[in-house]
Amino acid sequence: MFDKRISGLLVSIFILSFSHTVLAQDVYDIVILNGRVMDPETGLDALRNVGIRGQSVVAISELPIQGETEVDATGLVVAPGFVDLHAHGQSARANEFQAMDGVTTALELESGVPHLPTFLAMRAGDAVINYGASIAHGAIRTWVMSDYAEAFDNNDSDSNWFLQPIAVPDAAGDEMDDAMAEALSSTVSPARYKELDPENYPALWARMQQGLSDGAIGIGMPHQYYPGVSRDEIFRVFQFAREQETTIFTHVRELGVSGMQEVIANAIATGASLHIVHINSSSLEDYQTNLELILGAAERGVDVTTGAYPYTAAATGIETPLFDEGWQDLLGISYEDIQWQESGERLTEETFNRYRAQGGTVIIHLMKEEWIRAQLADPRVMVESDGMPYASGAHPRSAGTFSRFIGHYVRDQELMPLMAGLSKITLMPAQRLESIAPQMKRKGRVQIGSDADITIFSAEEIIDTADFEGDLTYSEGVRYVLVNGNFVVWDGEIVEGARPGQAIIGRNVVF
Repeated sequence: MFDKRISGLLVSIFILSFSHTVLAQDVYDIVILNGRVMDPETGLDALRNVGIRGQSVVAISELPIQGETEVDATGLVVAPGFVDLHAHGQSARANEFQAMDGVTTALELESGVPHLPTFLAMRAGDAVINYGASIAHGAIRTWVMSDYAEAFDNNDSDSNWFLQPIAVPDAAGDEMDDAMAEALSSTVSPARYKELDPENYPALWARMQQGLSDGAIGIGMPHQYYPGVSRDEIFRVFQFAREQETTIFTHVRELGVSGMQEVIANAIATGASLHIVHINSSSLEDYQTNLELILGAAERGVDVTTGAYPYTAAATGIETPLFDEGWQDLLGISYEDIQWQESGERLTEETFNRYRAQGGTVIIHLMKEEWIRAQLADPRVMVESDGMPYASGAHPRSAGTFSRFIGHYVRDQELMPLMAGLSKITLMPAQRLESIAPQMKRKGRVQIGSDADITIFSAEEIIDTADFEGDLTYSEGVRYVLVNGNFVVWDGEIVEGARPGQAIIGRNVVF
């Protein structure tokens, strides 16, 4: 018996020694040490060490671990990378501002793009953060009106951020003629005011189905910018979305309650999945009614969600249909509430008319702080930037949305606990997409097996610095950002030349 005990003890010592040796040799590519790891899905909120190998999180441990690259996150929050469902700024420079704002995935889902292969090719190898887009209903309907393209004037407007890129191949792979390219890119084209003949619906469905097969994440429908879109056409698009089992991302037709009722009724009648963008600027003072409409629909099984950005001003092209006759009554503002982006000047009737003929971006001051607070505090509302392309004097939401939300509203105004705030910018948008973009099941989390998209920030220091008076500036308090296991922000500075962003592809893609 004594010998057996001794023998067993020796075996145990050998096993423990062997295990220790194996663990000691388990060196990760990157380790994040001593950080406050916060994962909204599991509720983890504790000091942990995170091990990364390749593009994935492979260890979350209370015990010490080693890595070839080590980050001391003492006193910092280790969170999932922030996810932005509504980012028009799809360029490396725009990406840098978002990375400094903690964003690791930024998607163009409201407006979408007319041709996914072109868009994806343009971004491949030049993306600081992850990217993707919906298929643009507005551009595709113009495309289908090919005979109408002949009627376009030579429009020199360069406000084509709604429908980038301009180069749109036809079904045979040939580039379309200049007239159609202009038709698709212009924000003032006559096609926006023309109703599509129902006999052309099958061509519309075919083009949009091709976009989904190419990798589009849902359907983008900013139909306030397409006054010619009939209510029947919108309803039929909802039917199409349900058939394709995809999601519509919509900028509603009308401000206030009526626009919200239209899309929710369509979702109820068809069973289509629906995300309503920027409920703040689409609702104005009617936001409470609209939130109740969304809640009522969701409680009855409708797949409907919404988001908002944490600023009291909107931004868009001054030449767009939003500023057609009657805009003052529609928006409840006047000329002095409009700011010319390039110079920062407030407009007069004379400058409004001049800039409208010229075309360009304006910032529109039309919301109240108490509206924004109430919307952000609502547990149904996630946060999205509606960030614009990089430009001089661009709206600060392009650089500071997520830092402002966490720093100003969650921390300083104590609207909600930090975990709840993080959920609105990580888990909730990831879950919104994961049924139509399976890659998102690995985003918005810090868990073993999740993608190494991680934002490390100071909860005490994170804040936006961009304002409405100058050029964009980086947010403060974001110390490290990893995208697919690669640093794009290191010690509070952009990593020059880092381009690890990957395409997020819709599940309907056909290879």
